[in-house]
Amino acid sequence: MSDVWASWLRERAELRAERGTERFDPVLRLGGHLPGAHGALDLASNDYLGLSRDDRVVAAAHEALDRYGASATASRLVTGTLPVHRDLEAALARLAGQPSALAFSTGYAANLGALTALSGRGAEILLDAHAHASLHDAARMSRVPYATFAHNDPADLDRELATRTGRRVVVAVESIYSVLGDAAPLTDLVEVCRRHDALLVVDEAHGIGVAGKGRGLVHALGLAGAADVVVTMTLSKALGSQGGAVLGSTALRSHLVNTARSFIFDTGLAPAAAGAATAAADVVADEPLLADAVRDNARVIATVCGIERAAGAVQSLPMPSPEAAVAACLNLRAQGVLVGCFRPPSVPDGVSRLRVTARADLPREDLLEAARVVARVAGEHAPRPTGTAAVEGSRAADAPSDVRGLPTVAAVEGATHPASTSPLDQIPPHDTDG
Repeated sequence: MSDVWASWLRERAELRAERGTERFDPVLRLGGHLPGAHGALDLASNDYLGLSRDDRVVAAAHEALDRYGASATASRLVTGTLPVHRDLEAALARLAGQPSALAFSTGYAANLGALTALSGRGAEILLDAHAHASLHDAARMSRVPYATFAHNDPADLDRELATRTGRRVVVAVESIYSVLGDAAPLTDLVEVCRRHDALLVVDEAHGIGVAGKGRGLVHALGLAGAADVVVTMTLSKALGSQGGAVLGSTALRSHLVNTARSFIFDTGLAPAAAGAATAAADVVADEPLLADAVRDNARVIATVCGIERAAGAVQSLPMPSPEAAVAACLNLRAQGVLVGCFRPPSVPDGVSRLRVTARADLPREDLLEAARVVARVAGEHAPRPTGTAAVEGSRAADAPSDVRGLPTVAAVEGATHPASTSPLDQIPPHDTDG
């Protein structure tokens, strides 16, 4: 490597160290078990329902591996489409209540394929300000004008769309946001989009397996199958596998097969991942109590840590700085509790947070004990009264007015059920988590 590039890499590393944003990829699991302290508890992964090690899901992966081999071996348009891909797409469509589905190799690729294929000449894209990085990257790669509207603000979206009369506009949001954990007001957003003939793309990455009966927030609100609502999802969170999908009309699927570059120029999803996700989708559809369990455990974490319960599995504890968040994360790891760490530039509002994930398969006593440890350690690294967290980073102006307060240690023996003002309350009574 030349001196120019070596010097540039060194400068970037020094800048990350100065900002406290250096990241690492430690090996924390060996054969599904955590090394080090006995009894360590995983509150960091995205395996919301514990399906990655479910016997039925693992067996389906083995069966697909034995039948089709380790790889799809080609693009889906050549020889890479296998029967297991058809089975997967049918299972996902049944789960989400959609006419059809198209599987991609990752959730990132699904978002990329959806936005680039649905935009094109004469189109514009509007993104929720807190939308996932994959949606922002997709908008950039679409090579069309794009902008953001205020987070979860239908009125601001209405104003933005009103200035684009006569244009074809794609609006992209998430159903449940992973950082703040709030749910999108989808019913209101759909109404605004319909008023302006805009297409709404909803990323259900954190909604599938968690919202409603596990079928996602779009389904829970009665919007599944709507011609002007497109759903994307990942298979690597609640479904415990890997891959992604775009769901909607059969005409949409045909359009994506012919125009989505992240589908056309990519090898098909590995058979084992497709088989596992198929089984997981069937489990979620057949066992709605799994979604109840993950929300109940999320409520326990939020109550013990003294924060407002988020709509999804991820519960976020604001920290005063990136350094404090990293220190607390490492302290918890040493005490046998794994949590994630949100830091700039990965957060939309510049606030560093501990990312504590509820899972449906966590024993209640283990969860209570781990949550108490999280609350104590977070409080030790954030010695300030509960209130609005400090905002750091280039996007500080986007910070919400009500950032969840810093944690307080709570002696909680049983989870209470605090009142909710989440858009999840729009779900009909038979789909609520009460």
